[in-house]
Amino acid sequence: MTTTARAQGATVWLTGLPSAGKTTIARILGTRLKAEGHRVEVLDGDEVRRFLSAGLGFSREDRNTNVQRIGLVAEVLARNGVLAVVPVIAPYADSRDAVRERHEASGTPYIEVHVATPVEVCSERDVKGLYARQAAGQLTGLTGVDDPYEPPLDPALTLETHLQTPEESADSVHAVLAARGLV
Repeated sequence: MTTTARAQGATVWLTGLPSAGKTTIARILGTRLKAEGHRVEVLDGDEVRRFLSAGLGFSREDRNTNVQRIGLVAEVLARNGVLAVVPVIAPYADSRDAVRERHEASGTPYIEVHVATPVEVCSERDVKGLYARQAAGQLTGLTGVDDPYEPPLDPALTLETHLQTPEESADSVHAVLAARGLV
């Protein structure tokens, strides 16, 4: 009987403000990892919210529930040999810490990446029009503007996306995965 080595999975959690570049970086990284032959799943926060967390609002409790659901899915995927790339705001440190602890409990690698784009740059990018709606008084509770965002205190990597291209950011994340023997 032949045995094959099971691929090592991990979760790469990209946290940051809306329009920071999380999803763009995740997609570039995911495409590169797939091209290298890795099993990869990008768990985009907006897509997951639409299906797995439909009906949740944006209260602290609902945001925590959403993050825990995504964290569970990421951990299960990663524990089973998939590289789960997770571009999700996850504004509260305690929610992210709970996801990290779930990974640690199962011995599953977890890499937190802070996409540290200044709010002014995010507002200029305004990919979804959220900052414009907030400025016009049509939206409240925008993370980093009138709702809190607690940056990670000790991320594995901090990306200053206003100083580098999305490809350079994805390369930096890939380098962390490589340094940890995960790719």
